[in-house]
Amino acid sequence: MKSRTHFLAFLVVLLASTIAFGQGKGVDRQNQRITDNSSNKGPANNGTKSDVGTTGSGINFGAEKTKARVLIANPYRMTARRDVLMKAVADVMRDRKLILDDASSKPDDGIMVSQPYTFIKGSVVTKSELNRYGNIVTDDARNWTRGRYTITVEVQPIDGINSNVSVNAKIEGRTDGPGGGEWNTLQSTGVAEQEFLAALIENITGAAPTGALKSRELDLKVSATVADTMTRIVTVDLTRNSLLINANPKSIRD
Repeated sequence: MKSRTHFLAFLVVLLASTIAFGQGKGVDRQNQRITDNSSNKGPANNGTKSDVGTTGSGINFGAEKTKARVLIANPYRMTARRDVLMKAVADVMRDRKLILDDASSKPDDGIMVSQPYTFIKGSVVTKSELNRYGNIVTDDARNWTRGRYTITVEVQPIDGINSNVSVNAKIEGRTDGPGGGEWNTLQSTGVAEQEFLAALIENITGAAPTGALKSRELDLKVSATVADTMTRIVTVDLTRNSLLINANPKSIRD
């Protein structure tokens, strides 16, 4: 009786082992290939597909998926007379709902300045949109309610038919609190300048700018306030290629 019990136990163990082995190895009838799902695996072989991945496995973890943005040189050289460019600048400002500041502009010297343009309002959405145009300290907990920028365009003739066009943007963010509203000047990320230059080039040439230096989006940056005195705010901005220290004066209240 004891021998029979041992024999039945042996059959159960043998049957279980056969099933487990069958689950680990088998034949894929569709591809006529041996499959192995067991825990004893070697490195994957991807055949001739070895142009991506760190080990030639053909696996791509999102590399080269982020499209490069065309960075326009600033100043940008244009083949046009200064009077033509000045008219184009005025047209682009009007199209972008920017109002020319006659008091600050000097058309005879090739300088045109816009009035501050509010591009975002509302405490819920202002901070994220403002951060596209200006650097906001990561741990800044202030209640940002508005964002605006002022565009300054300078046209410098090189010769009779060529000119350099430079665009600068003053980025400001407004905070509201118990003491009232306050406009704070932020370091520009270059987005406002790039957008205006692209629109100006398209206005002059009839096509979007091409042939400019390509670079990946430089959104990875670290900003920190290292000193906050009664008169100045000292900030440090670190990117992949630069370290910038700013000592900006305190903003004034409305």
